[in-house]
Amino acid sequence: MHPPGADTVLVRHGDVNTKSNTVKRYMEDILAENLTALLEDRSIPGEVERRWNRPLVHTDEEHVEAATDAATDAFGVVSASSVLTTSTEKDEILATLETAARERYDGGTFAVDARRADKRLPYTSEDLAREGGTAIWEAVEDEFEPAVDLDDPNLTFGVEVREDFAFVYLETVAGPGGLPLGSQEPVIALVSGGIDSPVAAYEIMKRGCPIVPAYVDLGAYGGVDHEARAMETVRTLSGYAPNFDAQVYRIPGGDVVELLVGSMEEGRMLSLRRFFYRAAETLAARVDANGIVTGEAVGQKSSQTVRNLGVTSRATSLPIHRPLLTRDKQEIVAMAREIGTYTDSTIDAGCNRVAPDRAETNARLEPLLEAEPDGLLERAEEAAMNAELVEP
Repeated sequence: MHPPGADTVLVRHGDVNTKSNTVKRYMEDILAENLTALLEDRSIPGEVERRWNRPLVHTDEEHVEAATDAATDAFGVVSASSVLTTSTEKDEILATLETAARERYDGGTFAVDARRADKRLPYTSEDLAREGGTAIWEAVEDEFEPAVDLDDPNLTFGVEVREDFAFVYLETVAGPGGLPLGSQEPVIALVSGGIDSPVAAYEIMKRGCPIVPAYVDLGAYGGVDHEARAMETVRTLSGYAPNFDAQVYRIPGGDVVELLVGSMEEGRMLSLRRFFYRAAETLAARVDANGIVTGEAVGQKSSQTVRNLGVTSRATSLPIHRPLLTRDKQEIVAMAREIGTYTDSTIDAGCNRVAPDRAETNARLEPLLEAEPDGLLERAEEAAMNAELVEP
């Protein structure tokens, strides 16, 4: 819901505000570029104004809510509101609240949330909230009996007064928070198409890191459905970052999977993870990425016990980022639903046939190295050098 005549989106960021002025300006510029890209990708008319602390998206009333939804898909945005812009004069703000009340308030409880950034103005936030509440009450009392609820109102009239303008709004839409995408260095995202890896990729994007998606082709143990669901989840993620390349590196791994299945029982999945990590490290050198992100969580699978994570991590000198490390599965599933990757991630692809009947949960590196095929990591490096780019 928006005030009548609203044609602007007020964008709020969070962690960006903790930076030095130089870094903050740099990040706000990146955020503005990402906002513009989202609008263009969704064919929403609008222009981003780069303002200190509060970027604005100027559009029209027909598209203002769509522009708000687009803004709240941008990493680094804490929240956004469809706003009507008015002057900082108190009488103008009160008149705007009266108009919004007559048009949008038709019953239930209400509250006024007023904030004043410029302390030099001749009124306080408390003055504005109190007098705004009176103006709203008087605007509708002939139609119905209004009621105030400051704790859990049905409708909140928001007022944010900046140095040169005031903004009136009726809804605050939450964004992902984090940092603007592109403000950190890229990382290799190992995407399997399962539930976890796309959520992990989203979470690292939320911290400003562009991803270079990499999919390991498992050959007969994966198949077209396995690859299709991985590609579809990357396609969904790319919708949050239309100005970043979303092509996927397909790493050939079918021969290695066949070798591991034929030669190892216990420890097979750990050696496969080692193959993944070394391949990702080699690919990172090709594309100038600075880390690896995976969807692993402590104890979720046998290969993800604390000891096993320590053993497999030694296959690479790059940092392995695990944003889901302490998450419960229910939390990860809920996040996958929220970002739109859940449905494609749950297509049955049969890749669980790689797992042995008896899983290793307490591995030691030296016995694992003795059991796995010779030259496994060299095979990983070769596979990564032969990786091909494919469109998701």
